[in-house]
Amino acid sequence: MPHNFNKTLPENIKSKALEVFKDEYLIDFVNINEEDDEGILENEIVNNIRKFIMSMGKGYSFIGNQYRLEVNNNEFFVDLLFYNRHLQCLVAIELKRKKFKPEYAGQLNFYLNVLDDKAKLPHENPSIGIILCKQKDNTVVDYAIKSIDKAMSVGTYTHYHAHSIPENMKEFLPDAEALGKML
Repeated sequence: MPHNFNKTLPENIKSKALEVFKDEYLIDFVNINEEDDEGILENEIVNNIRKFIMSMGKGYSFIGNQYRLEVNNNEFFVDLLFYNRHLQCLVAIELKRKKFKPEYAGQLNFYLNVLDDKAKLPHENPSIGIILCKQKDNTVVDYAIKSIDKAMSVGTYTHYHAHSIPENMKEFLPDAEALGKML
């Protein structure tokens, strides 16, 4: 998993962060199509928040979606905001339906700066950000986050649904309606 944790996180949570975050997340509980935008993906995750938290790992608490940040009367919104009890920090997640672009790191860096200044409590560790995107090129990610001083990583997500079954396999498997009748 590409990250910049080694130079951005305090020593006491560096190894824990590497255990907590993954390179790829399976979110097969969401019902989305390839054309659906990030808002639909976000709504599916929120509607299935328990399953999403379980897929993320241990110690997460959900704070909210479209978490509002205000800077000089300007509003910005973090897609998903969590708190991780083991790391004792806020975890901001930005969802992207396309391949990773370097500008996503700048956006997340901004959110992490604001969260640390305006939302983080004094006893908490610095916030960590995750960009979840459909695809990534690890070399591009490394260059994009290389000199950012806020902890962030970039992971991908996968989900499977009925139309992802290869055509040659569909004849051997019942469709959802036939399966419902059998049950």
